[in-house]
Amino acid sequence: MKSTIPDSGVPIALAAGNGGDRPEASLHGEILLRLRDYVVEGNIAEGARIPERQLCEMLGISRTPLREALKVLAAEGLIELLPNRGARVRQLSQRDLEELFDVMAGLESLAGRLACEAISDAEITAIEQLHYEMYGHYLHRDMHGYFQANQRIHESIVAAARNEALKTAYANFAGRIRRVRYSANFARKRQRWAEAMREHEGILDALRRRAGSELSDILFQHLRNKRTAAIEHLTEPQEPAPASP
Repeated sequence: MKSTIPDSGVPIALAAGNGGDRPEASLHGEILLRLRDYVVEGNIAEGARIPERQLCEMLGISRTPLREALKVLAAEGLIELLPNRGARVRQLSQRDLEELFDVMAGLESLAGRLACEAISDAEITAIEQLHYEMYGHYLHRDMHGYFQANQRIHESIVAAARNEALKTAYANFAGRIRRVRYSANFARKRQRWAEAMREHEGILDALRRRAGSELSDILFQHLRNKRTAAIEHLTEPQEPAPASP
């Protein structure tokens, strides 16, 4: 599994090669990005406590910026803050997954329909580029790169819907199942990963044609298929995720 967490305790700011002279907001964003990836990619078991001391050593930071980042992840729904007891990775039941994926399917379905009414040619071109980038990651079995491009595609379609209420609701629910969407690609010995790639071909084709009703149906089924894979992954005996080549 590819991770953005550094192997050593070299501070993030120094690792970036700027001598540590880095704007605080930028440093905070980088800590948040790396910590989010670390949790999403399953490096800490569901329901397990967040190893703050270990993460501080790995990231080369103090506990204050780490805890600030943990607060953001808690707001996103990835982790839970425990009163006076640190934090733990949020654990979702099968029922939780069913309900959350159904809501996400409805939101993405609506986003696809609205996006086809408002999306610009430039936005479609940008999504095409992300699609081909994602396909390259798929061919190289780079799950980290694939997932990042995949999420940007879905977020781009939601943004193209030009509906702030929808965008806010989507962001709220997306955080809760981001980790599960990542791990679901490993279900059925990666068969689901290939299926998802084919579904994205259909998504791009419908978007190019601005076929709103068709895109709406494809996105809804795409999320339903992802839900099935996520539940399979939840209920099957877990094996370590394969590392990227």
